[in-house]
Amino acid sequence: MGKLRKTISLSAGSVALGAAAMLALPGNAQAAASPCSAQAAACIDLSANQSWLMHDGVVTYGGVPITSGKPGYETPAGTFHVTYKDIDHWSNAYNAPMPYSVFFTQSGIAFHEGSLTAQSHGCIHLSPQAARIYFDSLQPGDVVEVVA
Repeated sequence: MGKLRKTISLSAGSVALGAAAMLALPGNAQAAASPCSAQAAACIDLSANQSWLMHDGVVTYGGVPITSGKPGYETPAGTFHVTYKDIDHWSNAYNAPMPYSVFFTQSGIAFHEGSLTAQSHGCIHLSPQAARIYFDSLQPGDVVEVVA
């Protein structure tokens, strides 16, 4: 019985240590608070070039760096809903790949893997790691808030 208790205790300690280490990783909930409401599943701050994933007003991932729409193709501010996802989308309009796309406007704007140095045609570019996490986390109907 004593051995079982030690094993359970050690396992619980390992879980707690793993959780503490995870919170310390870049791109996790230790980052600054987002400027969005509690309804947002994803938050984008265009002026700060940052984005977060959220649940009930609590940041669950981020802030992560983003790039957004260049002049003439600005990413619109407002409240939107995820419409659909496509892991291997190809943009016919711009003849370009859009891996891990999560679309949230009727005009085709999405989160997707892309350059963090070049602005987009309105989409939100994420790092490869962040794009995969956003793709796995967001579902159709989720609220996306874009703040200017």
